[in-house]
Amino acid sequence: MNNNPKDPDQFYSSRSFSKLMVFLLLLISIPYLFYSLRFITHSNHCDQNPNIPTIHTTSLSEKQPQIPTPKPFEQTNISHIVFGIGASSNLWKQRKEYVKLWWKPNQMRGVVWLEQNVTKPDPGDENLLPELRISGNTTNFKYSYPKGSRSAIRISRIVSETVRLRLKDVRWFVMGDDDTFFVTENLVRVLQKYDHNQFYYIGSSSETHLQNIYHSYNMAYGGGGFAISYGLAVALEKMQDRCIQRYAGLYGSDDRIHACMAELGVPLTVEKGFHQCDVYGNLFGLLTAHPVTPLISLHHLDVVEPIFPNVTQAQALKRLTQPMDLDSAGLMQQSICYDEARKWTVSVSWGYAVQIFRGIFSAREMEMPARTFQNWYRRADSTSFTFNTRPITRNSCQIPFVYYFSYAVYNEDTHQTATRYVRVESNPECKWRMEDPTQIEVVEVYKKPNPNLWDKSPRRNCCRVKPTKKKGTMVIDVGECREGEVVEL
Repeated sequence: MNNNPKDPDQFYSSRSFSKLMVFLLLLISIPYLFYSLRFITHSNHCDQNPNIPTIHTTSLSEKQPQIPTPKPFEQTNISHIVFGIGASSNLWKQRKEYVKLWWKPNQMRGVVWLEQNVTKPDPGDENLLPELRISGNTTNFKYSYPKGSRSAIRISRIVSETVRLRLKDVRWFVMGDDDTFFVTENLVRVLQKYDHNQFYYIGSSSETHLQNIYHSYNMAYGGGGFAISYGLAVALEKMQDRCIQRYAGLYGSDDRIHACMAELGVPLTVEKGFHQCDVYGNLFGLLTAHPVTPLISLHHLDVVEPIFPNVTQAQALKRLTQPMDLDSAGLMQQSICYDEARKWTVSVSWGYAVQIFRGIFSAREMEMPARTFQNWYRRADSTSFTFNTRPITRNSCQIPFVYYFSYAVYNEDTHQTATRYVRVESNPECKWRMEDPTQIEVVEVYKKPNPNLWDKSPRRNCCRVKPTKKKGTMVIDVGECREGEVVEL
């Protein structure tokens, strides 16, 4: 190609093309400039032009449909809980007395599930107890545990059978046995911490290590009671009958519930206030050193000794309901303090018992349960419990002076409860050269009820021995620890 700019044909051709381009640009630009000026002129006077309709702007909130203000969230209360109680018709006559002590007919909902009809129900019981129902037939389910009872299948299905009642406004299903005593106010306090719309399986394990080894540490023991959130209970009901068939070799009802929870992928949420009480003997050591958590339940009431001496178990639990009604949040909660002048250690288990020890014992030692009870496996030693324990002393001078709860009153003027504890058993002779608690016959404990105690981080209450001129009486004040207050001598 020839690139010489002096070529006349190329020169005239380029010049013609340039003129054409200039002409086209002018042709396009003039109309654009005209319309732009016209737009600016009209926009400056649009508010004065009567021919242009007024445009009303609308905010985003006005365009959206008005959503009604949601109702305030209602905290979980006892009406949101449905109890499923596993019972036997052969034992119901005596065990229903335990249920009567904690059941509130006009406030609670639940069903006692039996394997067959009770022959002669006592008149008036229907007004004091939950509804009685007969469990569904379980003969088609496999059960192969050696020397076990097929009733485990029936009792495990109580959850599903209670769900199928389709009761309204249910948030939690709580299972227990007919020999289980519930502190329902504390049960509500615990469940209020959890979202019932989520999947929750709440309970506690056995006090005996071997029980947890044979069954599972991740299982909620049914006699101590456990809670299942509504959504989880519905999911369980859909698959439980299929699940049960896969676990014919398990022993109990709670084993089967746990197996199905494992298939659903839901772990156990541990709350130590549920007490299976897999022990024999006297619960005194366990209860006087109760963990710093609300007392929710006690099981195996026919196995252990009455919690108060010289009465039946039902009578003992009835006595416990008096402080329970006044201050359920503080029931059984331990406080530790010292009588400095006399060098005594004092342990208060509010609403249950007060102990006075000669000498000074550390809080670390006092919060360990004394072994007043035996292991579920009688040949097992002290290392077979799932918590630390301390032995009962063999030194007669270190045996505590025990004062059991007698009665309680509430003073509306001072907003305090006054509880009285009396000594009903004598102590062996002691030759120590120090003041003897023998002269103390009565202990009076004053405490302000605190229903919001468990809304805070857990901490033991503090107690203080108060001066008094009452002969044979020790006066103690119990309450939240003050700023800088420490359990030390």
